[in-house]
Amino acid sequence: MSHLRVERPGLSTTVQDLGRRGLQRYGVPVSGALDPLALRLANALVGNAAGTGALEILALGPTLVVEAESVRVALVGSDAGLAIDGQPVPAGRSVTAPHGARITIGGFTDAASCILAVEGGFALEPCMGSLSTYARGGFGGFEGRALKAGDRLPLLKPAATAVPERKAEPIDYGQGPIRVVLGPQEDWFEPAAIERFFAEPYRVTAETDRMGMRLDGAKLDHARGFNIVSDGIADGHIQVPGTGQPIVLLADRQTVGGYPKIGAVIGADLPRLGRMRPGSEIRFARIAPAEAEAARRAQETAFAALVQRIGPVVVMPTTEQLLQANLIDGVVAA
Repeated sequence: MSHLRVERPGLSTTVQDLGRRGLQRYGVPVSGALDPLALRLANALVGNAAGTGALEILALGPTLVVEAESVRVALVGSDAGLAIDGQPVPAGRSVTAPHGARITIGGFTDAASCILAVEGGFALEPCMGSLSTYARGGFGGFEGRALKAGDRLPLLKPAATAVPERKAEPIDYGQGPIRVVLGPQEDWFEPAAIERFFAEPYRVTAETDRMGMRLDGAKLDHARGFNIVSDGIADGHIQVPGTGQPIVLLADRQTVGGYPKIGAVIGADLPRLGRMRPGSEIRFARIAPAEAEAARRAQETAFAALVQRIGPVVVMPTTEQLLQANLIDGVVAA
């Protein structure tokens, strides 16, 4: 069996795919990558299906030793200092590492998460139909937890396919305020609180994790208390507990909850939200459901075009190679 041996695990490196769907009625969270666009693009670069399980890396990356004939990898989501045996490789392109090579990813500050995909994916047994790690429950991915030093991740392919390396343009995550659709319990908040939510900035706190993004900013006053009969929760729902400080629920969110939800971050903005680090400032903007649907469709159209534009990596000749080549047709002697 071919493996990637974990020499250094990084801060939090887990196997994630596009999530565990259809089981929320049993209380099973969806999980999946915080930035699904990065996952899909990284997989496209190495020739995988979009939802193939890959490594999600938070803040500080791992060092992996190739225990296979070779392996092709691609890093997307951050220019996190990917290197093969110390040779830097830009993000957004595939690269092949030979047997014994060290794949290293350093610390990064341009995003909270990034994705390292491997050609063929990992030879791991899906749990409830998914390779996503749900660390709180201890299942999925690699032994239900973040990687540790000494782990050996089994690879499905013993060697990289003999095809040219490929590169992609950066993903356009959009700019401006994070867009929110009000509901389902906006009537549990004072009208002034709703106005305040959209007018004031919030800051991502250090307590943020894969379950929820805790925010610090203007307090949101409840009009009818802060306990409701527990109901279903969707990706991006914004709960407001008794502290009045909102929590945006992310990939490892629970399936039901008993705090009023002032609104939901739209699907098109969830990948951008999943990339925000503690200390980042967020502003919110209110939009209508129809606008949210249009934004999601536009994002999918743009992403499909981005994947279509993936092309081969063009290796530029070195100065020495140029000096040795005859670049002028017909000239054979000085």
